[in-house]
Parts: sequence; structure tokens; C-alpha cells
Amino acid sequence: MPRVLSDSDVADFRERLCEAAERLFAEKGPDAVTMRQLASELGVSPMTPYRYFKDKDDILAAVRANGFDRFAESLETARASATGGRAKGAAVGEAYIDFAFEHPHTYKLMFDLNQPHEKDYPELVRAGLRARETMSAWVKDLAAEGVMTGDPVQIGAMFWAAAHGAIVLELAGKLPHGAARSLHHMINTTLARGLASGG
Repeated sequence: MPRVLSDSDVADFRERLCEAAERLFAEKGPDAVTMRQLASELGVSPMTPYRYFKDKDDILAAVRANGFDRFAESLETARASATGGRAKGAAVGEAYIDFAFEHPHTYKLMFDLNQPHEKDYPELVRAGLRARETMSAWVKDLAAEGVMTGDPVQIGAMFWAAAHGAIVLELAGKLPHGAARSLHHMINTTLARGLASGG
């Protein structure tokens, strides 16, 4: 009779499986990774992962949700650590760049994949919405101080698109090392001038 697993046993194995999956997905691409390979990485039987996840898409969703949560936590911490709207915006921008280049595999899995039927994975949807909120929260700080005007969600999306574009170009080798951060600063300064209250 198999041992009854405690909640902590389940959580620990799911975490280890997700860590192995993130590495393999990044190295080979999710389509090239099998459940058997994932089991082999952890030294368990081929059927063991199915005790914790329905299938590979379920694992991918968990990996991406974990990435979005870690990303959002980094940006939330940066915003909370600064005082004043401008300082909060700058801190969030730096945290964004730092996360992307400190965790490039995670970043690519989060943003560069289209996961069919994403709505079937509520934790992924929740984590994605949490990450999206970090893109407009600091804009709301600036709007509350009268520094910036406009729809915070749309403005946040503009800055997000600019940051993501610069990061992806550097990760793809289309920009030299460190260029994304410099470009990010220049774009943000230009956008901020155009969106300034009374500008």
C-alpha cells in the first residue's frame, strides 16, 4: 500500500517537479519534454508525476504561475520599498529589468509562450492578473500625486511593452549586453515627459 502523503509532501514534490520542468522546458522547449523525462530528472517512476499533475500542460501552467508570482512579488517589494510616485516607478522599472535578466528562462516561459486554454488553469490566471496589476499600480501612485494624467492601465501597458521589447531584443542577442537597461531608461524618460500632468 503506498504511503499516504501529507500536504507538505505533496507541496515539496510539486515544487521539485516544477523546478525540473522549468529547466527542461527552457532547454528543450515544452513540446520536446515528456512526462517520462520529468520523472527521470527526479528519479521517480514514469507514473509518479501523474499523482500530482494531470498532464504536461498542467505542469507548464504551474511553472508559469509560479514565475508570474515571483515576478509580481519582486515588483511589489520594489514599489513598497520606495517613497513617492517617481521613486516607486523607478524602483519597479529596475526590479523588472533585474528579474528578467536574473531569471531569463522563467521570463521566457512566462511571456513568450501561448498556452492554449489558459482559462482552464485558475492559478495561472490569478498569477497573471497579479503581475498585470504591478504594471499600473505605480502609475496610480503618480496620478494620485498629480504627476501624470491618463488611464493608468493603458499607461502601464505602454511602459510594459517598451520594457518587454527591450528585454526580449537583448535576450535574443539583437542588442548588446546591458543595452536593454539603458534603452529602458531612455524610453521611460521620453514617455514620462509626454504623459506628465499639464504636458
